[in-house]
Amino acid sequence: MIIHSVDFKGSHVELDKCPLGNLPEIVIAGRSNVGKSSFINSFLNRKNIAHTSGKPGKTQTLNFYLVNELFHFVDVPGYGYAKVSKKDREKFGLMIEDYLLNRENLRLVILLVDFRHAPSEDDYLMYNFLKSYNIPCLVVGTKQDKVSKNQRNKHERIIKDELKLHSDDYFIGYSSVLKTNLDAVSKVIENYIE
Repeated sequence: MIIHSVDFKGSHVELDKCPLGNLPEIVIAGRSNVGKSSFINSFLNRKNIAHTSGKPGKTQTLNFYLVNELFHFVDVPGYGYAKVSKKDREKFGLMIEDYLLNRENLRLVILLVDFRHAPSEDDYLMYNFLKSYNIPCLVVGTKQDKVSKNQRNKHERIIKDELKLHSDDYFIGYSSVLKTNLDAVSKVIENYIE
């Protein structure tokens, strides 16, 4: 997939304020420090379209990016960050749940997990939430470049086993720095936006 254009279309907290129309939407979800902004910038080939921060928990809205005027990337608040108040975590959780269950434009959730570690309990809960509502899912292991090549099969197996990855779901290791497996991620996305 060649990225010709990317336009930030706004931040929203309520479904009825989200962009109108029937363009497909691809959601980027994951733990607060998993590298969501880096993944978005890397995939879209833009330096700072999504703002990276040394401070996890920065994304607090549904952020829409129009890609090639064909589909939206939707960045949702990260989960599992302890320094965000319990009240805010609940608010984000309800907002994300409302979006995932009620947004007709949703085609695919890209669930980012850290390739270096076994999935967290929050990763497991998010994956199972998606499966219980039959929401298509691509699991992407970020920061793959930080794991030596001879350890990668082992790390991938641990992630798949811990999540109990369904046979109809994809897992792809990815590096935002090296853009490893960019084409593989693109192909999955293309299948869901056509």
